[in-house]
Order: sequence, then C-alpha cells, then structure tokens
Amino acid sequence: MTEKIWPVRATRIRGIGVVCVVGVCLTTILLAAATMTPRSAPHDEGRAADVDWPNYGNQAGGMRFSPLDEINSKNVARLKMAWEFHTGDISRGENGRQKSSFEATPIVIDGTMYVSTPFSRVIALDPATGQEKWSYDPHIDLSWGYADGLINRGVSTWLDPSRQANEPCRRRIFIGTIDARLIAIDAADGKPCSDFGDAGQIDLKADITGITRKGQYEETSPPTVIDDVVIVGSGISDNEKVNMPSGVVRAFDARTGKLRWKWDPIPPNDTSTYPKPGDKSDWFTGAANAWAPMAVDAERDLVFVPTGSASPDYWGGFRKGDDKWADSVVALRGKTGEFVWGFQLVHHDLWDYDSAAQPILATIRHKGRNVPVVVQGNKTGMIYVLDRDTGKPVFPVVERPVPQSRVAGEETSPTQPFPTAPPPLAQQTLAADQVWQGLPPKDQAACREEMSKLESGRVFTPPSVEGIIAIPGNAGGLNWSGGTFDPKKQIYVAYVINVPFDVHLIPRNEQLAGLVRQAMSGTLRAELALQLGAPFAMTRIALMTPQRLLCNPPPWGELVAVNLSTGKIAWKTPLGTTEDLIPDRPPQNLGVYGFGGTMATAGGLVFVGGAVGDEYLRAFDIGTGKMLWQGRLPAGGQAAPMTYSIDGRQYVVIAAGGHGKLGSKQGDSLVAIALP
Repeated sequence: MTEKIWPVRATRIRGIGVVCVVGVCLTTILLAAATMTPRSAPHDEGRAADVDWPNYGNQAGGMRFSPLDEINSKNVARLKMAWEFHTGDISRGENGRQKSSFEATPIVIDGTMYVSTPFSRVIALDPATGQEKWSYDPHIDLSWGYADGLINRGVSTWLDPSRQANEPCRRRIFIGTIDARLIAIDAADGKPCSDFGDAGQIDLKADITGITRKGQYEETSPPTVIDDVVIVGSGISDNEKVNMPSGVVRAFDARTGKLRWKWDPIPPNDTSTYPKPGDKSDWFTGAANAWAPMAVDAERDLVFVPTGSASPDYWGGFRKGDDKWADSVVALRGKTGEFVWGFQLVHHDLWDYDSAAQPILATIRHKGRNVPVVVQGNKTGMIYVLDRDTGKPVFPVVERPVPQSRVAGEETSPTQPFPTAPPPLAQQTLAADQVWQGLPPKDQAACREEMSKLESGRVFTPPSVEGIIAIPGNAGGLNWSGGTFDPKKQIYVAYVINVPFDVHLIPRNEQLAGLVRQAMSGTLRAELALQLGAPFAMTRIALMTPQRLLCNPPPWGELVAVNLSTGKIAWKTPLGTTEDLIPDRPPQNLGVYGFGGTMATAGGLVFVGGAVGDEYLRAFDIGTGKMLWQGRLPAGGQAAPMTYSIDGRQYVVIAAGGHGKLGSKQGDSLVAIALP
C-alpha cells in the first residue's frame, strides 16, 4: 500500500505537538522528559532498552542490519510520519554555488541523533521528536568547485574511556568536511575539542602534493574509528589531469590529532621523467583514493579500505600494469597501517570502475562451516566474497580474457577477474539492436542511430576515439549506495543501477578545441573531461532520451537479493517508477536509476529509497522481494535509511533532500516514520 507520509508539518508549542496531515490536525502530548533521558542512565522499571545505530552502516563492519522487529512484515503497512526536521541547508545552484545532495545517514547513540548536512554542518537532535539540541557549522566555502557538488554522507563517533562522564569531549563526533578538514566536536554541546589538532581540526590538504585548485581534494564519507585511531581517505576529482593528488589513507590519534600512520594505494609519481610516453619506467598518475566508507574488524585489528581508480580514469598510458592497489579492497592493521592483504577487482581501470561501496563484514554459512568474509561490490555490478583473514575468494574468481585497446600508448590488461558466484547483478552487455521497444518510435530510432555508431558494449570494452557503449557506466552497478546483509537469513540486498554511457576519447586537436568552446558556452550536452597531460580528453553521456528514459531495456534500477551461503540470486524486483520522470503520463513500474542504500531489519524487511523517478521510501519482504509499503517523501530520498528505538518505539529515518546532479526534487528534510 502507499502511505502519503508527506505533506506533514510539525510544530512544538509548550510541550504540545500539533501534526497536520493533508489538512487534518491531531494534537499529541510530547513526552520530552522521557525522550531526553540519557541512554547511559539506568532505565525505569518496565522501560524498554534503547537500541542505537552507532555507525554509518550500524555495525562497524557495515552490514546495515538492525535486530529491531517492532516494525515487521505484518504491520509495516501502518507506518506513519513521526517527525520531520528541516536542516535549512540546500543549494539549487544559485549565487555561484553548486547544487546540493542530501545523502547523509544519521547515527544515534546515547539518546542523541547526529546528522551532517550537505554544507558539512553537524546537527544533534532528539531522536524521539526531531527537536534540535545543538548545531556546529564549519563554515565551508560554498563557492568552491567540488567534484560532485555539495555533499556529506555522515559522521562517526568515539568514546574516550579515560575521561569521566562530565568531562569535555568524553564522546567525540568526527566529521570530514567537503573542504577537506577533519574536525572533532564534543557530542554533548557541539563545541570543537580544543585538544584535537589545531583548536579541534586538521587541514587534510596540508601534506598533500598536487592540489592545484580549491575543491579538487575533499572528504564526503564519515571517518572510520578503530580503538583510539580515526582514519580518513579522500575524494579526488576524476579525469582532470594525469598527475592528480595522492590517494593516501591517513590515521590520526583520536585524542590529539597526531598522525599515527599513512598508506598509499599506488607508488608515488616519477616526476623527473614525465611526460615521456612509451618509457615503461615512467609512472605518472595519482588518486586511487578511498572515497567510500571503510569497514572495521576491531577484534582482528583490521581496517578494510575500498579504493577507486587511478588518474586519469579513461587513459592509462602513463600507469603501466595493473595499478595496484587501485580498484581494490585492502586490509590494513588498525594500529600501524601495515598492509595485510589486498584483492584487486579491476586491473588497469579505464572505466572509472571504483570500489565505491562500503565493504560488508559478515559471517556466512558455507559448505557446512561459518566463514568470516568481506563482501565488496563494484561498479561493474559484480560482488566478491573474500575470506576476511586472507583475502582469498570464497567463491572462485577466474581471470577471463577481455577486449583489448587499439589506442596509441594504451596497454590494456589482458584479463579481468570474474567471480564464478554470485553472478553479475547488473547488465553487462548492450548492442544497437537491443534498444528498448517501450520507447516512442522516434526515440527508438534516435537511440538506435546513436548506438549504431558505437562499439557494441560489453563490460571492460576499452574506450576508443570511435566511441563505445560503456555498460555498466561509471554511475552504474553498485555505487556508494552499497548493500545490506541479514545474518540470520544469509541474504545480501543491493540497489543496482543499469545505466549505459556513450564514451569517446578525444585527441588533443581542433575537435577538442571546439568541444571546449561548446562546454564554455553551455551548449555541449556531454560531460567533457580534459585529462590534462594525457594525449586524449574524454566525453561521456548517458544513453537516454530528452525525457530521461534510457535507451536500454529496463529495469534501469533493480533491487537484487543474493543468498551468500550459496552464491545464488534469491530474487530481483524493479525499484522505482516513472511517476516523477514523466509526470504527464501514467507511471510505469520499470525500475529507475538513482542512488540510495538499503537497510534490513529482524522484522523481515528491507527499506530503500534512492530512485529518482519517484520520491518514495519503500519496504520489501526480504524473503520474497514483495513490496509491502511505500511512503511519499517531501523530496528525493537519495540516501541510505537507518533505524533505532527509543523507549521501545522503533523509528526509521531517511534524508529526503534530493540529488543535485541527478535532477530529483531537492529539499532539506530529515524524515522519521514509525507505527502509530
């Protein structure tokens, strides 16, 4: 069933909550005293214990699973709005600013919710009422040219066991800001922890070479905490130039901010010989940065780092070989940063196939025994299930021959690693004769004409001057949304995107000069990346109609469940309709593209938003894939939901603020739903 959980407005007057739903107002007494009781205080007799969501992925290992079952498959249809909070932080691209995307997942611990905004502000809320306790503003410069616009995906926390309950900064909230600062904030009052770094913050750009403009180096994911160490990767702009900043991962003392260790995924540049194409001793590149959230196994003292592509993404003539450890998942010692093992998902990446999803640490029942594993997804749409101690595949991975490049100076990897199980979750082939027949005839003809000019796509087809169909594209497969794992049912669920791209390499000639002029005037439809220092620039554009319908057959967005014990697909279901893509036509349940993570509960449910074709939060039966409930959001839900309980009442919360680049409806709402 569909529940219109918006429009809803809540106001608070002297302890009375007046909630208006589609013109009907209900008055409720707010139990402010009970909801403000610290979690660490003894519970009253008969009071249910609170259940927190203390990390971005709930568990430090990122399973995104909650043991809560008050909301379950039998009563989920009764969900209603509980509260709505407006952050006030939204940019629609005016006044020289980029657009904002509200992609944060809040955390809840010790009776307080902490959430970051697209402007990197941190806000503390009462999780039962949505009332603000405090806010902290790092005053980022909103005019910088950030890679993906104004984004922040969350915060992390650390409790200092050496401090008493009433001492400042006993519990700290850490945020990595989009202008690349690591800031420690007192969880109690929102004030910077003066003993951390320089008056509470560290400039993460200070020790990084190769930064040539503001906004080129940033932080978007929550920092990672293990013991008394806080760890950060980085977000680095794609495709600007060959010699991008280093993707070094750094660990800092959680009390003082002192650097404890650092690890670089790839060798440093050989700047003495650049650029000499063809000299195999040259190594000139950058990035390979860990921009996605990391995962932690504190018992093993391991941090699992997902890394992205080396620079530039679409031509690798100055970075010969596999480019290890780009496009990998790597296990490091938490205390020292020592390299333990690594597994590369893409060799010599030429497609921007980052390991963009947070690794999931799980225990699966496989061949009669319990196996601790790391589950790592990739933009290719493939997931790799690896032994947590050794990095060896639990399901065999085979090196298969892939198409080779004809571009001068490029040396493609002859093979790529394909898991024998699970099967690919995303579409990996597309040809011109496979245009979606559901498009109007005029659009079918336009798609077919464009696709016939391109090399028919299959995964790992190398970019060319003539052009290729990249399938999945750089935004497809498993992106930062990642997946979730139900340990009891052994089911992994992910939102998978099937978006093909038209990709061309552009020689540095008059054609490129013309494209630059078009880009400067705003008349170029495609995205143009200069890849300075390389012999080729690059253009890419999603293969879609003016109505934002894709040329390939749907589903363009799909919820896919895998039984990790067997490695087999359990079920698939399209996610999202065309309701907001084509508002003047009846909606079609095609499954549409978008970003937004999944969250599973012991109530047998999977919650997910994400689709840009409509603004809904949905709940599915994790055993069957049947949709059991959907609620309309005030704006796009391009974020990962979370859940917690206060005084025995379970809440589900999602950031509903839309996505500036994807074009979903923007807003600034944090929405909580619960049973009446």
